[in-house]
Amino acid sequence: MPFVLALDQGTTSSRAIVFDERGAPRGIAQRALHQIYPQPGWVEHDPMEIWETQLACAREALINAALSAEDIAAIGITNQRETTVLWERSTGTPVHNAIVWQDRRSTPWCTMQRERGLASAVKSKTGLVLDPYFSASKIVWLLDNVPGLRARAEAGEIAFGTIDSWLIWQLTGGVHVTDPSNASRTLLFNIHRGEWAPELAATFGIPEALLGKIAPSSGIFGHTREQWLGKSIPIGGVAGDQQAALFGQGCYAAGQVKNTYGTGCFMLMNTGAQAIDSAHGLLTTSTASCGPGIEYALEGSVFSAGSVVQWLRDELRVIDSAAQVEQLAASVADTGGVTLVPAFTGLGSPYWDSEARAAVLGITRGTNRAHLARAALESIALQSTELLLAMQADSGLQLRELYVDGGATANNLLMQLQADLLGVPLIRPEVQETTAQGAADLAALAVGLWEDRAALRRARQSEAHATVFEPAAKKDWAEHKLASWRAAVKRVLGPG
Repeated sequence: MPFVLALDQGTTSSRAIVFDERGAPRGIAQRALHQIYPQPGWVEHDPMEIWETQLACAREALINAALSAEDIAAIGITNQRETTVLWERSTGTPVHNAIVWQDRRSTPWCTMQRERGLASAVKSKTGLVLDPYFSASKIVWLLDNVPGLRARAEAGEIAFGTIDSWLIWQLTGGVHVTDPSNASRTLLFNIHRGEWAPELAATFGIPEALLGKIAPSSGIFGHTREQWLGKSIPIGGVAGDQQAALFGQGCYAAGQVKNTYGTGCFMLMNTGAQAIDSAHGLLTTSTASCGPGIEYALEGSVFSAGSVVQWLRDELRVIDSAAQVEQLAASVADTGGVTLVPAFTGLGSPYWDSEARAAVLGITRGTNRAHLARAALESIALQSTELLLAMQADSGLQLRELYVDGGATANNLLMQLQADLLGVPLIRPEVQETTAQGAADLAALAVGLWEDRAALRRARQSEAHATVFEPAAKKDWAEHKLASWRAAVKRVLGPG
């Protein structure tokens, strides 16, 4: 039986999963990733820790599956997107910590680019907004703040990569490549042409010499060095985590939508061959590609989702573990009028306000920690509801069902709240590892384990045992909740 090894490098941990041909996990390993906060609003990772924990997980997953590298047909990689690493080409040594997607230090640079009148041109080419979220602003910060780095970059001594590129470089010993799903998150990629946009790099003052090759998401990117896993294995699939989850959920057709509930929430609607220019604060992004053609998705990003529960646990000590939040929130019938807007690092879609800050509104003398816990869960569902409504307005497509994945989907109360707010069924797959499965599926297609996506879909549907959450609330309840949420958001928006 052929097996595929998926490397799933996320914001808070590195993971590896071995999948069999039915898409079932056979061996899993995970290691936590240290979070570095040099200043308020700054978030960094140690690139070497990313690499070392990811390699250790790959080895451990093989052991846990009772397999060796000889049993692995291909490797798929999925990764936290936008997070930026610069390293020396000659040694593979990073020149600075990775700047994480959550980091807001480049807000002034983004403001300056908007004042230069670049927002419209950038959005028309990249599908993105000028926000610190994306890689280009992080690259500029590194070039301007690491002594001598700009001159070295211009001389071709330095490579830039999102985390997929960083891992591929280390695994292969020097292959510098990415895929469209990751490239489309950099502010340096023309989504219509499917290639780097050198005119944007020049406008931003980013040397083209930093950039690697772009290859389809499913295809042979290179081969691992034998020393890492005991055998040279082809890397056959690469996709940013959200596009990988879209693929792993089998959302291959226009109009299908998935939402991933993790540290943040990320909703993607497949729009097929049409790149829709959002009028409602959404992003237009490339999906994982299986060939030369370009496919697109509308994406909405919620910066604070699972991190809201972490905040209740770690900072407020309202709960002892994340799992406790469901029981506590379910102990009250409603929030008692409390609304929590978790704008800890600003607001993403559809507001894109990096100056917004979190607030808890509607507190009375009778407010207790259960009300706060329920408000936290509602804040995740309400933010996601705004994304879906914006997608429907932009695309003209009505949602039939929402495919969900991510760690927070284990919270049944959150899933029911989401179904009630949207008024459509939520489908939670039995195997929750959809992000890693998407990377594995891309790799499996690359090495011919499946003929095409249709064959893959048939196989996955024959194995599906999903949980469905049907909406149970009245429409006027959802409308009232959304109106209260939007009123609260207006209170926290930045002065701009």
